[in-house]
Amino acid sequence: MRIVVDTNVFLGACLGTGAANAVVAACVKGLCVPLMGNALFNEYEDVFGRDDLFVNCKLNRSERDELLDVFFASCEWTRIYFLWRPNLPDEADNHLLELAVAGGAEFIVTRNLRHLRNMELRFPMLRITSPETFFTEL
Repeated sequence: MRIVVDTNVFLGACLGTGAANAVVAACVKGLCVPLMGNALFNEYEDVFGRDDLFVNCKLNRSERDELLDVFFASCEWTRIYFLWRPNLPDEADNHLLELAVAGGAEFIVTRNLRHLRNMELRFPMLRITSPETFFTEL
């Protein structure tokens, strides 16, 4: 099963959120294949460079970097050839949808359900879900 894991889910895993932990663990164990593209990779790098987000993190910087490297190793690199814009209310979220469509993902796992569920274009094979809902489906 191919999925797109939004950065907010991975951040939640680092901060100790149970369902987010389970999603990342499922990816690392090979139970699902996370897709990765240029824009999402850059977003991960940007978010994980902000130390202020990790004040309450159980993992130190070295452990977070190692977890991120292991996660990236489990990802399938996906090239995006078509842009589906404008589609989402928040332009910054369009890359998630484009990655999911390009890679044939079944799910986008995110905490940002409000923006992603308000698409102008619909893709029936793609479901937008929270980590908790995705984990129950897995």
